[in-house]
Amino acid sequence: MKKNVGSLDKTIRVLIAAVVVLLSYFEVITGTASIILLAVAMVLVITSFANFCPLYAALGKSTCSTKK
Repeated sequence: MKKNVGSLDKTIRVLIAAVVVLLSYFEVITGTASIILLAVAMVLVITSFANFCPLYAALGKSTCSTKK
């Protein structure tokens, strides 16, 4: 797997996941929406730590800076 997630992208993914977890914890979002958003948050965190996003790979996109 080639890295395709940059540092700014990683930070944004983790912040979005944290917001979703907090909204779910404080029951701002509940029910099915909460479960779906928590699953999306989990995917965001996993792709952030793995430095690889399958959707970016499928689209041929990369936010990772290249070294010369």
